[in-house]
Amino acid sequence: MAAGLSLDTHAVLWLHQDARSQFTPLGLTALQENSLFYSPMVLLELQFLLEVKRIKIAPLEILANLTQDIGLLASPEPHWEVMRAACQETWTRDPFDRVIVAQARLAGLPLLTRDRHIRQHYDKAFW
Repeated sequence: MAAGLSLDTHAVLWLHQDARSQFTPLGLTALQENSLFYSPMVLLELQFLLEVKRIKIAPLEILANLTQDIGLLASPEPHWEVMRAACQETWTRDPFDRVIVAQARLAGLPLLTRDRHIRQHYDKAFW
């Protein structure tokens, strides 16, 4: 079985939009060679994006499509453990970033993210 890779919200959106040009060659290779996971916090961030009209497709539909199309899975770590780990991510006030990074760190997975701030604070984050 392939190793795992956690995806940030933008990565999930671009995969759904089939916008592979948004990814670096390193990111594309990682997407092809790994089992793909998302933090359930991505669902909430997608919902916020829908509510502020930055996306038009329902978050559950996005995630269901990616689950069917590429086998994307929700990270299985217990919610309580993720929240406890997120309390240690004091480098940002963004609750989405804190939880997404905590989820990846707790699982020991690299995180595919375009966010420079995340990449500066999580040594396994890359784009």
